[in-house]
Amino acid sequence: MPYLTLRSITACAGIWAPFCLPLWSFAIRIQYCVTTFYSSESSDIFCSRTFGWRGLRLGRRTFIAAIAAGGLAAAYLVLSRSSTWERNGGTGGPEKLEVNELVTGLEIPWSIAFLSGDEALVTERPGRVRLVDLGTGRSEVLATVQVSHVGEGGLLGCEVVKPGPRVVLYRTVTSGGSLVNVVTSYDDLTLKDGVDLLGPIEGSSVHDGGRVRLGPDGNLYVTTGDARRPELAQRLDSMAGKVLRIRPDGSPPGDNPFPGSPVYSLGHRNPQGLAWSPKHKRLFATEHGPTGEFGAFAHDELNLIVPGGNYGWPLAIGRAGDPRFIDPVLESGSETWAPSGCDFLTSPDPPELSGCLLFAALRGSALHAVRFDGDELSPVEHFTTLRGTYGRLRDVRQGPDGAIYVLTSNRDGRGTPRTGDDKVLVLGTRR
Repeated sequence: MPYLTLRSITACAGIWAPFCLPLWSFAIRIQYCVTTFYSSESSDIFCSRTFGWRGLRLGRRTFIAAIAAGGLAAAYLVLSRSSTWERNGGTGGPEKLEVNELVTGLEIPWSIAFLSGDEALVTERPGRVRLVDLGTGRSEVLATVQVSHVGEGGLLGCEVVKPGPRVVLYRTVTSGGSLVNVVTSYDDLTLKDGVDLLGPIEGSSVHDGGRVRLGPDGNLYVTTGDARRPELAQRLDSMAGKVLRIRPDGSPPGDNPFPGSPVYSLGHRNPQGLAWSPKHKRLFATEHGPTGEFGAFAHDELNLIVPGGNYGWPLAIGRAGDPRFIDPVLESGSETWAPSGCDFLTSPDPPELSGCLLFAALRGSALHAVRFDGDELSPVEHFTTLRGTYGRLRDVRQGPDGAIYVLTSNRDGRGTPRTGDDKVLVLGTRR
């Protein structure tokens, strides 16, 4: 149940009023905390009696202004929820996290990457790159890049490479009458005169992969889907259905498992998330299982990626026990998660989640947390939260500020858009 949190009230004497306008920007910048409402019941009663509706969707950027005896007062209001964690196969879980709507009104956001502790880039699938102020939630279009927004394709992954910063984007485009995917690097935030580091990679209206992440070794890692041609996932002469690894200049590192090739692992159907464990820097990837191919359904996967590993698609599905292939460390069985972006947490709130892997689920409409053993090899606990609360979830990243940022994806043609969709959510407290 939503509840209204009164973040702060700012006041200035009437003599200062001319300098305090417009209030829309002034109230955001003054943080003089007076009181906070924590009761969802009382705030709901307040909203329903005073405004005639339950829950106020104002986000971080807005406030209520009131004129009082010779002065001006402004209140900064945030719609908050409390995230309850559920243990899969058991009871109990980590403490609740406050969830706030940072940005609303986006169109199919796909990836978030951080410029600093105060700013982030968010891609929208039709081709827009947005600059988001993490403190105020203010969002503006930084640039629009060329894409072919067809089905699941368009502007997908985004990563920031420092110094610079350089921006790396994963795009679906049309070449020779066919859909292909390319990974493009831009030298600055103007996003002009980009250079393709990878491509053309076989593309389609579905199964385009699309995640781009900078690894702890300084190399770029990229996930690609099978482009609805399952046989490509097993072919080393194709970059489709793979996890790829390249230097920031686009060349394959000399220690890649297949000399001269960007292919790092193969046998993937549609992987959409990449993350490294905090202690041993092990690489994990989320992957969508089948939706009817070969009569199979579900069996979404979380895989531990090893150089040169073959993960079986389309010859093996889920935990097949086939010695030729590597089984997932976790799979959904008959349930469908449709897992997408993921990230390991190093300093979350609450501390019970430290070291856990979070991944966003689209069809499953939940945020998952997986705790691993001391060697970061095997899952030992699995929790979920936000199940059905915000609909489809596309990406999750922990920011430099320690907060957890989640993107919704309800306007992608497969969700049910709600008021304010799509959104950037913030879980926990910014440092």
